[in-house]
Amino acid sequence: MPPECQLFTTLGCHLCELAEEEIMPLVEHGLMVELIDIADSEALVDAYGLRIPVLRRLDTGAELGWPFDTEQVVAFLL
Repeated sequence: MPPECQLFTTLGCHLCELAEEEIMPLVEHGLMVELIDIADSEALVDAYGLRIPVLRRLDTGAELGWPFDTEQVVAFLL
């Protein structure tokens, strides 16, 4: 079972939309991804404002920054 993840994103972010497209096939196969809008938190804007989209594993805290493709996401989850 793949680890649960968070995708740090925000509305109107074209790169975030591309990241979601890469992740969606994995979600359809059981990957659990919570979308986190960084605009809801000043701390998240400070941490991720210049780096989004960022995929974060909940189990290890490891982060995968953009750009990534589906293959890289699969390797990140192993």
